Order: sequence, then C-alpha cells, then structure tokens
Amino acid sequence: MLRLRGDARVRGCVFTYATPPSLLLSVPFPAFQKSNSRRNEDRESSNPLRLFIICIVLKLRLLNTYIRQMKEEAEIDLRQALPSESSAFIQIEEILEEGAAQVMSEALLSEGRVDHVKMMMGLHPTYLTCFLRTQNALLQVDGPLPLPWRHFIIILASARHQCSYLVQHHSSAFLLAGGDKSWLGGLHCAPPKIQHLQTLNKLLAHRPWIITQEHIQELVCPGAEARWSLAELIQAIVLMSHAHSLASFVWGCGILPEPEQSGDESVQMCSPAESCSARDESRNQQEWSEAVNEVKLLMEKMRKVQQQGEEFTQEEMVTCFERERTESLLEPADVQRCVLPDCFSRFVVDADFTYQDFSPRGVQAPPTMRAQDYSWEDHGFSLMNRLYGEMAQLLDEKFQVVCALTYHTMAMHSHVDTSTLRKAIWNYIHCIYGIRYDDYNYGDVNQLMERSLKVYVKTVACHPEKTTSRMYFSFWRQFRHSEKVHVNLLLMEARLQAALLYALRAITRYMT
Repeated sequence: MLRLRGDARVRGCVFTYATPPSLLLSVPFPAFQKSNSRRNEDRESSNPLRLFIICIVLKLRLLNTYIRQMKEEAEIDLRQALPSESSAFIQIEEILEEGAAQVMSEALLSEGRVDHVKMMMGLHPTYLTCFLRTQNALLQVDGPLPLPWRHFIIILASARHQCSYLVQHHSSAFLLAGGDKSWLGGLHCAPPKIQHLQTLNKLLAHRPWIITQEHIQELVCPGAEARWSLAELIQAIVLMSHAHSLASFVWGCGILPEPEQSGDESVQMCSPAESCSARDESRNQQEWSEAVNEVKLLMEKMRKVQQQGEEFTQEEMVTCFERERTESLLEPADVQRCVLPDCFSRFVVDADFTYQDFSPRGVQAPPTMRAQDYSWEDHGFSLMNRLYGEMAQLLDEKFQVVCALTYHTMAMHSHVDTSTLRKAIWNYIHCIYGIRYDDYNYGDVNQLMERSLKVYVKTVACHPEKTTSRMYFSFWRQFRHSEKVHVNLLLMEARLQAALLYALRAITRYMT
C-alpha cells in the first residue's frame, strides 16, 4: 500500500499497489491536515498557487512511488519467468549473461511475455527497436491491405521455407484479426486474388533475380483477373520479403516453437540440434587454443584490409566479383531436405521450386545487378517512398541501423573496428544474390570470411530450412552468441534488401 511520508496525507485517498498511474494523475486537489491553527489555515487558503504546486509535487511522488514499487515487484527471476528453451543453439542463461535481461524485463512488464524472436534480437536493443517499429507498421497500421490478408500472406511466404514458427504464429494472428478460418485449410481456400501471388512469392523466396516487369504486369494491369493496385502489391511484396528474411533469422538462430506451439508435432525442427552444453563440454583445450588463434588471425587480416591503399581497375573489380561468385557455387547446398508436411504443403504451389545458384555451372547467368545502376539509396527508396512512404522511411532506418551496428568488440577483444568484416558479410550475401558493387574489392571477402562462415551464411540466406547446429557451432568458435546473432541480423536485412531491389526494379520498368 502506498502511503505519504511525514505528517501530510491525502484525506480520503487510499492507494494500493494496483492503483494505475492514470488514477494517480486524476486525484483531486487534497485537503491537507496539518496544524489546527487558524492562522496557518488562513495562510494556506490565501495562497492557491502554493497549494497547486504542493498538489502537483504530491501527485508526482505518488506516481514515482507506484512505478518504483512496480519495478521492485518485477525484479523476478527471469529464468523462471522465461521459457527454459528458446533456441536450439543458445541457452537462456547465455542470453541473459550477454545483456538481454533489461530488454526482457521491460517486455515482461509491458506485454506479459517475451517471444523467442524478441529474446534473440534483445541482444541488440537498438536494432530490436527499429524492427518492432517496422513490423508494427507493417501488420497493425492502416494500409492498402486488410489485416487478415497481411497475416495470411506472411503464412504463404513462411511456408516456402518450412518455417513453422511463423506459420503457427501468424495463423493465430490471422484468426484474431477476424480472418476466415476456412482459408487456413490451404491456398485453394483463399480468394483468387491472393492465389495469384504465388508466382511472385516463390520467386522472392528463392530466385528474386528472375522477377521481371511481366510478373508485375500480370497482377496490376487493368485487364488482369482479380487486379492488384500498385499500393496493394508493394505492401504484399514487403510482407513476403519480410517473412522470407525473418524465416532466415528464425532458422539461423535455431529458434524453437513457443510454448503454445509445442503441442503440434508439425512445428518441430527438422534436424534436432545438439545440446549447447554438450557441445561446450566436448571442446578440448586444443580446440580452444585454435579458436583463440583464429580470432587473432582474423583481426590481423582486418587490419591489413583497412590499411591497404592499393587501387584496382574496373576490370579487376569485376574479375574479383566473378571469382567470388564462382567460388560461392562450391559451398555445399545439398544438406538432407525434410519432407514437406501438410502444414506447409497446403500453402505452397510448386514445392520443387527452390533456391538455385545465381549462375549455376554450365548455364548462362542472368546479368548481374550493378548497385550503381539500381540501388536502394538512389532508386529503390525513392520508388517505395512514392508508393508506401511510411514503410520506406522505416526500412531505410532499419538498414542503416544494422549496417552501422557495432560495439567495437570481437570475441575477447575490445576497441576493434569491425566495419570491414560487416561490409564483407553484407556484400557476400548480395554477391550470391547477383548484386555487384563496382567500388568494392571482393578479394576482401575471401580474406575475412572463413569457409565455415561462408557455408553458414549461404545456407541461412538461401535455403534456411537446411541450417544445422553443426553449421552454427563450426564458425567463429571463440565468438559470443550475441556476435553470431549480429551476423544473422546482417544476413536477414541484406537478404531483405536484395529481394526488394529486384522487385522494385521490375516495378520501375513496368511504370516506365
């Protein structure tokens, strides 16, 4: 129970722990019980400004006390409040140790729960804030598409990557938003207008470089069956691309089903991950020493890349890009594939259409997208700003935050400039999606990214459902889990931007 200290008290007002702040702020001016002296009463009654100030101060003290007691009461053991397992790769104790405790406490207070995606992203609060703002605008704010449609489109997109976590979550959200339950019986139960998105959905998910203006024209031209407006289509494209990239994050971090999802066998991961603790215990002293040496070697390579002042011709830059793209074909992509269960197959058309290398051996590769010809900063943002202004601003902020995100640490070292490493990861992902930066030396990618990191990045970016715990633990063995989650954030956003660029370029060509 909240009580005022000293002699003064509010007459007739009793506040308990459960009294909300809104009630505290609506308390009427109190009558103060102090001296019975007639002189004091006359003095107080003749100074209304003083009474007003005292009243305001009193209300603020009550409010501060309420907030303080709420926080003290909320100082609970997060290990008891949070689920015991949120990731197949990272134990909850390690997440809390790496700085996510404050974010989780705030989420528990405001929402009563912390979902597994927020737990992982909570290791990087600055990014999480941008992500939540963008996702809220995408799924909650008024827009061209009805709310149930938005959730259903995300279900269709998530099913392409067998991401049961997102399919289950948005199936529930679809019903809560007033969606027709019969739609969850499969794509064939949805309106024809949504069914016509399937070609664009599979291209965005697996081979966005194939998207052409004809794919856009089929959906938006006046004579099209169940015609889409450009405003509706651009929102649908962002929804699908958002879901595809978020599925990469879910798989890349080994995120497990929420407690309410675990009863459904269909939501279990295809490849059960080995225990993190077992993995740590099996690491012997020799492996530990090797991992420490790997960090030192990587830091030395980063210093050399930062210091090199060598100029390269345009032809040499193109050669480096083509070499890197060719070498990316050597990264394995034939991890055993899970059988597509009914919970996914009913939302998927042409299930055999999956990721294929941008330039497979023996096949004429499509022209690469030169960033100088079509980039997010100079072209994509401008078009989206015309068609979907608020989302353009939010996406741009999110891209900038993730690219600039750094703590100047690397494994056990501090005061480290990691910009070259972050840029190498981002540009490598765009490289395997066929996007080339003429002013970037792709030799840096080979210098800074070990093969195990390339295997992991390519798997999570291109066919995330094939991600395994072995891949996660094989790269950066001495690095913190938060640093590996950081890689997944870069991965997710680079993939999202690549897909959007191809779709927006096709829309630009359709409009011109």
